[in-house]
Amino acid sequence: MSEAVDGCARHGLEAVGLWREKVAEHGLAQSVKLVRDAGLRVSSLCRGGFLTAGGLPGEEGRRAFATALDDNRRAIDEAAELGAACLVMVVGGLPGVKPGEPLPQDTDAGAGTHGFASSSAFAASGGRDHSTTTVTVTSATVGPGTTVTTSTTAAGVTVRTTTVSTEGEATGKTGRFSRDLAGARERVAEALAELAPYAGERGVKLALEPLHPIYCPDRAVLSTLGQALDLSLAYPEDQVGVVVDTFHVWWDPRLFEDIARAGRRIASYQVCDYLHPLPEDILLGRGMMGDGVIDFQPITRAVLDAGYTGDVEVEIFNADLWAADPDEVVATMKARYEDVVLPTA
Repeated sequence: MSEAVDGCARHGLEAVGLWREKVAEHGLAQSVKLVRDAGLRVSSLCRGGFLTAGGLPGEEGRRAFATALDDNRRAIDEAAELGAACLVMVVGGLPGVKPGEPLPQDTDAGAGTHGFASSSAFAASGGRDHSTTTVTVTSATVGPGTTVTTSTTAAGVTVRTTTVSTEGEATGKTGRFSRDLAGARERVAEALAELAPYAGERGVKLALEPLHPIYCPDRAVLSTLGQALDLSLAYPEDQVGVVVDTFHVWWDPRLFEDIARAGRRIASYQVCDYLHPLPEDILLGRGMMGDGVIDFQPITRAVLDAGYTGDVEVEIFNADLWAADPDEVVATMKARYEDVVLPTA
């Protein structure tokens, strides 16, 4: 935190985007003082969101949804204390899928199904977990909203599998995640209805960030600017807006139409390039502007024409840049911003 704020001030930057993890490490009150003493604005606080865990079945889903709401209320309070222009909302992927991790074991018991199943194993003597025991679990066909529990005992271990139908016909399935993409998006809408008024009372704008479709399974079930914008329209502009991040939206054939439609709902404009080929860890596939495939100037012109007057953030996840001299990185960033990002006319 101290290095970032100092670097911004030394290089003449006027604002800094902060991440909650770094604010927590430094301390909220200390972070507020640090930024204000340096004369900087907080262009955004990142991140709130991950609202879709409420799509897990039963009590687990209810607890996950309540936990997500509580964490986002804390994030809103932090953004208010920092005076952040917005709280960036990365809404979350499919319920039970964790960012960057392999899928939980999921074995179809039938084809063409739309169900969610959870399994738990208990030893007959003492209830000890035996996660490596091989068992066979029976399947059952259920109607929408129906719950069926089946049990199979093998080698002294009883496995109980609960299958909950989410839509249409469902067949028993083991695993700890849901493929119900439409339902995950509904959880985002439900959470937004709870959080938007809370944010409005505290003077914080929630900025819904659509992520490139490659991140739909684990990070964001909103993949286009249009999806995020449609979700925001139910709320006042000062409560809910959208993020235009070039890495995530450059490919969208409706991008310019949706930027114009968004107008003053654009709460943040973020730039970095999309590298090709992407590295093995696609999260680190962002590059310095001009090093990838994005044509920035038309996008910047469209954002400005839509009425955006806020800060432009450069947000790059790249291992080589993180390892480079930070003063050189910032100097290159400033030059590329002027030469590559800003419209020439």
